[in-house]
Amino acid sequence: MDWMAQVDAYCERTDFTHWSEPVNALTNAAFLVAAAVMWRRTAGLALGRALCVVLAAIGLGSFLFHTRATVWAAAADVLPILGFILLYLYAANRAFWGLGAWPALGLTALFFPYAAAAGRAFGQLSWLGSSAGYAPVALLILVYAALLAGRAPATARGLALGGGMLIVSLTFRTFDEPLCPAWPIGTHFLWHLLNGALLGWMIEVYRRHHARPAPGPAA
Repeated sequence: MDWMAQVDAYCERTDFTHWSEPVNALTNAAFLVAAAVMWRRTAGLALGRALCVVLAAIGLGSFLFHTRATVWAAAADVLPILGFILLYLYAANRAFWGLGAWPALGLTALFFPYAAAAGRAFGQLSWLGSSAGYAPVALLILVYAALLAGRAPATARGLALGGGMLIVSLTFRTFDEPLCPAWPIGTHFLWHLLNGALLGWMIEVYRRHHARPAPGPAA
């Protein structure tokens, strides 16, 4: 693989100069702002703080991709996103289901076969394009929300909102190229802005779940 090969993936890019995608590049600040806000709100939560670090890494990796536009920068963009998904699943499995470390890890590992199968299914929808790889994440969030509705309704509502936000965000990501002739700046920057808010919100849902009062004794 040629790690230095150039990649032109988004409407805004017109050449391979560093600042060919200024809006896409600069809107990655949304991830850094969300990480900074949630860092202050997750004091005392080790996994919450870890999620904030990975969230900041998403912003930095995406900035590299939208400025360097190379294969290695694409990896720097995608890998922190995968890291956030896996870390969040582990944290959710521990907190939402009350699992021990090893069961939570085992359940988290099931994401790989799930994503492969669901990704193939969503891949049949040609209009989704490369966004088909993210659609399984939105579905999984909504599945967790449904399963938690009786056990932790406030957490379930928070997750459902997050799933809805991701669907909207994916819509903007998907229509970046189709709308390019009419809107040369593209819509990918809205994916950044919404995802910064979304990932910060998902950390907040985790934080609120931890902060909820413990159930009292049965009457």
